[in-house]
Amino acid sequence: MSDFHSRLLRLAIVLLCGLSAVGPAAPAYAQALVIEGGTLIDGNGGAPIPDAVVVIEGNQISRVGRVGQGRYPRNAVVIDARGKFVLPGLWDAMVSYQWFYGEIMLNHGITSTIDVGLAGEVGAAFRSGVLMGKIRAPRPFTGISRLTTEPAGGTGLETILTPGRTPTSEENTRELVRAFVAGGADIIMFQDGTLPIEYYRAGFDEARRLDMPVSTRAYGPVFGPREAADFGSNMLPHSAGIGRLITRNPPGANERANEADLFADMDDAKARELIDYLVSHRVALDPTYRNSWLRMPRDWERFGEDARNFFDSADPNLMAYFPRERMEAALEQFRAPRPTGQGWERRMRGFRNSLRFHKMFVDAGGHLIPGSDSNPVKTPGINLFHEMMVFVEAGVTPMQIIQGATKWSAELLDKGDELGTVEAGKTADIIIVNRDPLQNIENLRDLDAVIFDGRQVELGYTAGYNPVFKVESELNPPVSRLLWVNAFRPVAFGGSGGRFNGRPPVGPGEALPNPVESPQPALETISPVQVVAGSPTATVTLTGFNFVRRSQVLFKGIPVPHEAVSGAELRVTIDSSLLQEAGLHELVVRNPWPLHPEIGKEWGDGTSNPAYLIVSFAPE
Repeated sequence: MSDFHSRLLRLAIVLLCGLSAVGPAAPAYAQALVIEGGTLIDGNGGAPIPDAVVVIEGNQISRVGRVGQGRYPRNAVVIDARGKFVLPGLWDAMVSYQWFYGEIMLNHGITSTIDVGLAGEVGAAFRSGVLMGKIRAPRPFTGISRLTTEPAGGTGLETILTPGRTPTSEENTRELVRAFVAGGADIIMFQDGTLPIEYYRAGFDEARRLDMPVSTRAYGPVFGPREAADFGSNMLPHSAGIGRLITRNPPGANERANEADLFADMDDAKARELIDYLVSHRVALDPTYRNSWLRMPRDWERFGEDARNFFDSADPNLMAYFPRERMEAALEQFRAPRPTGQGWERRMRGFRNSLRFHKMFVDAGGHLIPGSDSNPVKTPGINLFHEMMVFVEAGVTPMQIIQGATKWSAELLDKGDELGTVEAGKTADIIIVNRDPLQNIENLRDLDAVIFDGRQVELGYTAGYNPVFKVESELNPPVSRLLWVNAFRPVAFGGSGGRFNGRPPVGPGEALPNPVESPQPALETISPVQVVAGSPTATVTLTGFNFVRRSQVLFKGIPVPHEAVSGAELRVTIDSSLLQEAGLHELVVRNPWPLHPEIGKEWGDGTSNPAYLIVSFAPE
């Protein structure tokens, strides 16, 4: 059995023992909700319904009608929406999710997000926590990882779910797709367009077999928008690859070109032909203007003012946990002046042509999706409304924008039967706004109430906000600092004899060395990666090197017992009492003083790089 297959099998065992036990359990619902008297814009694109009634029982919409039609459930809580507007909860269809986004997005009416495939192993545990009502955040849809020619890390020690992974064959592509799905992916993501075409074909085929939607950054030159449409891609993030196909003078296969320059020479005939092709194949486009076309939108200065006002007037409870460096990064992009000169004018022409292309696309029946591409240098929440404002600049109607941010976003994930519209039988993700968004899309910001998964959200911020799984877009690996480990290993075992006791790690059955001067320890893997809160006492295996007789293992900072299999493997016993609390919990190996003077001085302080055990929420 290959190393890859062994790791895949171990992952499957972990998932069967862990993830399957933490599927979302619906929280108890004490009373029905009734939204009464508002004007309903249900997401389907039809005429608004005045004096509407929406009845919610459990987490589902049980009835949609008009005031005076039918009785309400006994003891229902009635929300007076007279003079207000009722819509499906908003989706942000492209997010590099950060743990501190949750409350902000809910406070902006965002009830669902689609990440860019950076969650890794913790993504499914985080999602279960949200759906179980344990974490205040929008409903997270995740790619878990992504298929790419630029893998994260690249040490060979990364787990199969560490974003992203580079397939090595058609079968390996299929294995990765299966692993992502087993790890909890909601969508399969291809990150670029330069893999061999056979890999895309195999990946799409496996995704279809597993009933998984696919997102593709089809920039080419191997895999572009037409290939994406042919293979059945659900979405092109960044409207990837469009410029290359509709420009009058396409660049060479290996030639990189700025998207604005490509659109500057847009051939309308090519554009119309491509639009017809994409629409007929039901490929949604998410142009991410707010992130990809910096300083070009007409409201750019307004965007900067919005961001500054957001932080200047932010609730102190929010600013108690919002990372200051992230705030500074979000504001920094607005400090640069707009460029000038002929090159800039050419790119502005490209921007205007891009707006025109996407207007043509949506008017032809295409699904245009507003995804903010919020990331660590953007302002979450308002970033989605800024994207909508660029759509307005393109001439996209408020109804089309609303559909893109609700119904069409749900449909691109094949979730249209569950989410995205206000209809009987759908999950109750609903917002109420005070002013008519069909008159001005910015009225979506005048939020009155949010219903998420059938419960009314208490708006505002919590100073002690702690989503437990503090997901970052910079990866959430089970073992951190693997680049450091990879660099340290040849130092620890280099030369003829190495630095650790003149020999490599001790083999099974041999006594661990007990040197006077301890080496710096390092961790490489942890298994299992996940257990469920409330589990019985668990055995966790750590592998690495430079473990000695007096090495100590700490879990959440507490010393725990372990058995040394070798100088490269420890079996750690974690008592059930330490597994009651869900979260991403740290394990480290600490070697005793005195440290080897050179190794201690140059490579560490005697404490290893951390490994993390995911303790997921137990079903109720």
